[in-house]
Amino acid sequence: MVPAGQRARMSLPSEFVNKCRSDNSDGLTCLGKGRREDIHRKWGIREYPQAPENSLVCPSQALIAAAVLRPLKRVAVIIAGWGVCPAWLAVRRWEDRGQAEMGEGMSKRLKVQLGSEAEMEERAFNNPYPDYQPYGNTASASTTLPTPSDSEDNRCSSASPQRDDSLPFESDGQISSYFNKKITSKIKDLLQQMEEGLKTADPHDCSAYTGWTGIALLYVQLYRVTKEPTHLQRSLDYVKRILRNLNGRRVTFLCGDAGPLAVGAVVYHKMKNDSESKECVAKLLQLQRIVLASESDLPDELLYGRSGYLYALLYLNTEIGPETVPQSVIKEVVESIIQSGKNFSKEERKTERCPLLYQWHRKQYVGAAHGVAGIYYMLMQPAANVDQEILMELLKPSIDYVRHKKFRSGNYPSSLSNETDRLVHWCHGAPGVIHMLMQAYKVFKEDKYLKDAMECSDVIWQRGLLRKGYGICHGTAGNGYSFLSLYHLTQDKKYLYRACKFAEWCLDYGAHGCRIPDRPYSLFEGMAGAIHFLSDILVPEKSHFPAFELSPQMKENKEKQSS
Repeated sequence: MVPAGQRARMSLPSEFVNKCRSDNSDGLTCLGKGRREDIHRKWGIREYPQAPENSLVCPSQALIAAAVLRPLKRVAVIIAGWGVCPAWLAVRRWEDRGQAEMGEGMSKRLKVQLGSEAEMEERAFNNPYPDYQPYGNTASASTTLPTPSDSEDNRCSSASPQRDDSLPFESDGQISSYFNKKITSKIKDLLQQMEEGLKTADPHDCSAYTGWTGIALLYVQLYRVTKEPTHLQRSLDYVKRILRNLNGRRVTFLCGDAGPLAVGAVVYHKMKNDSESKECVAKLLQLQRIVLASESDLPDELLYGRSGYLYALLYLNTEIGPETVPQSVIKEVVESIIQSGKNFSKEERKTERCPLLYQWHRKQYVGAAHGVAGIYYMLMQPAANVDQEILMELLKPSIDYVRHKKFRSGNYPSSLSNETDRLVHWCHGAPGVIHMLMQAYKVFKEDKYLKDAMECSDVIWQRGLLRKGYGICHGTAGNGYSFLSLYHLTQDKKYLYRACKFAEWCLDYGAHGCRIPDRPYSLFEGMAGAIHFLSDILVPEKSHFPAFELSPQMKENKEKQSS
């Protein structure tokens, strides 16, 4: 049913639209039977034969939205009535050989975008927090774009407000003692709940995404933040359990064997057990033959594809040492990802507009988990050592192609063909695309990428407290990481403030009536992810999105070397 006051947005012949507007001041055409027949003859529009008679006969209450694809000899009509007319929506595809149901591609062209605001409200809570304002200043925090070459000290001083005791951090960006205590106490409480809940978790799920590797990764993070040896030992306990149950079916960090092997190598390295660490690295490198196999149907995205394997290689070189994985191995994986993108772009005849194009399950996804944003982000990592020529000629125009798909709100579609502004998750939408944009700003040093990233941040601030839960993939914690990353880049306290407010929301874990995820204690869907985010709030300058971002120290060193 079309709500009053909302209009259908359709692709219509311009002459038809102009004629409709001349007939009716509000831009819609209310048609009686005779008027309909005139338009049918002129524009070749046929009505859906099963439509209720009164669906188009009420001249003051009926709305017609029609689209004509004459070159394809396909005609479709979408009609929705309101008021005393019954709600009615029909889509019909016509071909020369007779009538057939409209295909998926056609229906996307004719999608009516209605009720979007109501749907947004259903997906996210209204943000109850006031946005950041510097102490003693009625204006919002500075949004002056920093240059990539600005020193951290200069950027920090330009964006620092005076001390305000109501803020959760000090003027130098350190978390206040009061907020630190609240977070530390909550982490302890949630860890107890998580460990109790994991007693009934799937013993065979070894993935980082929803399984035991994610829990091991959490304890590595807690050791990094607190330096407590018990956390590292706890991680080792999980690693030993995981490595006995690998199945070899998948090769990525998040959903395959590369994750358990990479985390195992890092944990053994931190425990000074180099022989076990090297054995894990060797097994991980053996997976390369699957990744590079010419007959493989492996995708390129992050969760199940080549980019997910590439992350595992970069993770090892970040956490253990730069030559843990030889550059020749990384180069081969990078080249396979690039060649795959070039091939598919050629198939889709988009070589000029988007030289690197990818699909997953026959959809050209945009987001970080399954889409081009995650793939481009990995290829732009300094540790991937992609040639500057490839970055400029292939990656940059592809990123710009995605940028032009941005909604007016500043959000991004889940796939290139999707015209619905719905999802604000790391996996689909602005919270994933923002990382691609920030990395593009670092690599290409053009302000447009940072400007778009800031727009993403505003969308996430407005619509990022998700009803789906508190997790990382499609929850509040994952959205909060976008603020921490933007704070790293700009040193603008506004983004640290926003991250702290999303953390404050997570401190009331379970109190908002969010949906309970399928794996409620896991890293990417559940409680472990929220704990990881809260622990990163304690040391925001060292924070990083797990299984996606590389640790800040290594990234900064590589970026200095490449600049």
